[in-house]
Amino acid sequence: MQRQVPQPVLRAADRHERRGGRDVLDMVFKRERAQPGMDGGAAHVTENEGQLSPTRKRGRLVPIPVIAGVLAVIGSAGLVVFLTGYRGATHTTSFTVPVSKNPFGVALDAGTRTVYVTNSGDNTVSVIDGSTRAVAATVPVGKKPEGVALDPGTHTVYVANSEDNMVSVIDSSKRAVTATVPVGKSPEGVAVDPGTHTVYVANRGDNAVSVIDGSTRAVTATVPVGKNPGAVAVDPGTRTVYVANSEDNTVSVIDGSTRTLAATAWAGTYPDGVAVDPGTHTVYVANSGNATVSVIDGSTHTVTATVHVGGRPLGVAVDPNTHTVYVADSHGWTVSVIDGPKQTVTATMAEKPRDIRRVEFGGMAPWGLAVDPGSHTVYVTNRGDQSVWVIERR
Repeated sequence: MQRQVPQPVLRAADRHERRGGRDVLDMVFKRERAQPGMDGGAAHVTENEGQLSPTRKRGRLVPIPVIAGVLAVIGSAGLVVFLTGYRGATHTTSFTVPVSKNPFGVALDAGTRTVYVTNSGDNTVSVIDGSTRAVAATVPVGKKPEGVALDPGTHTVYVANSEDNMVSVIDSSKRAVTATVPVGKSPEGVAVDPGTHTVYVANRGDNAVSVIDGSTRAVTATVPVGKNPGAVAVDPGTRTVYVANSEDNTVSVIDGSTRTLAATAWAGTYPDGVAVDPGTHTVYVANSGNATVSVIDGSTHTVTATVHVGGRPLGVAVDPNTHTVYVADSHGWTVSVIDGPKQTVTATMAEKPRDIRRVEFGGMAPWGLAVDPGSHTVYVTNRGDQSVWVIERR
């Protein structure tokens, strides 16, 4: 069992001054007891591009625009920022869990508070105990595992192995692979309809989605979609499946009942991630080519809003209880927090109600995300430092 690693202590010195007609709080973040292989820079708050620049260098000044009543607290648990006058929640990085090489996808069993992380660099899945936040087991799977999904009713885990065109089926009670299912070429994204126990696998290599019967563990249909499909999500309430096609900037809409293509929706440039809010039937698509998130109405299959986020958004996840959307930016090393109903990015500080702000959580190349709807804890895979960051919502 691997040991959980607390966020290294950050110490801050500050001074106030006026710059450009606004108050600025300069804080020097000094990271202590940096772990081997981890980034030596500090976790901090940054503004969106075009504003003040983030820094990850030790001992350098980090400008943070503030307004009256806003308090930033630095401690052993990470960065905590309280927003006075704002009804949002405080997000804090509490722990980092070391996993294995090139962690890619992440899935959560909310019933058992168990987290499953695919490590594409050594063909394994790390099993994290959500209560202790430590790796409890490592399961060997196929070649280059990427996408992962879980059936909450059967507690079965499905892993897409992109280099051997297989899906590994893991029995969570045994923590072992009990079956493998051949699918299409270069499978990456995988999602489960919990009501029908149907598994959907996006195959980048042949522009199709394989439909697997979870009880027989056999492919029952193959649905043609757009070019280079890499991510898939299911709306369990409508039995609708959404597939992000990165090379033609579309989202394929599959009718899960008939297993046929029902519609095609436009997205942004190079859509790489997709998630659904089952309560509002809203679809969120992370577009890595133009740093946006497309908001799609699930009933009309049209884009109703476009939200600007960090430099290369890839992973996206939704907290269905709070309607909060989390987006991982692998280039800027950030996670953007979107208020779903307001369709704006909200985190830490805001000088204006519609300003976009983001929190840097300290990981390198964040990729996949999963949210625990009960505790509102977010799990983020960081490919650059082989870890999973745990973000608590208070």
